Amino acid sequence: MSIPLILALLWLIAANVVAMFPSRDYHWRFAYGMIAVGIPLLGWVTWTQGPIVGLLFLAAGASLLRWPLIYLMRWLRADRTKETQ
Repeated sequence: MSIPLILALLWLIAANVVAMFPSRDYHWRFAYGMIAVGIPLLGWVTWTQGPIVGLLFLAAGASLLRWPLIYLMRWLRADRTKETQ
């Protein structure tokens, strides 16, 4: 198993473990850090392991960080509706 794949699996485990504990800010600060680490890690995994493994890691990360993605999609949709009005 390669180093990028091991780091990606550790990233997934860390995100799952931290999500089990309660947080006052609903884990938003941790999510920002995980996004900052996860995006370069996703590129590294995709570059070394190929696009199929990269897409699997992207799907796993998106399932863990679904609320930032949901808010991003809402924000993008709201901006687009303002432009058309």
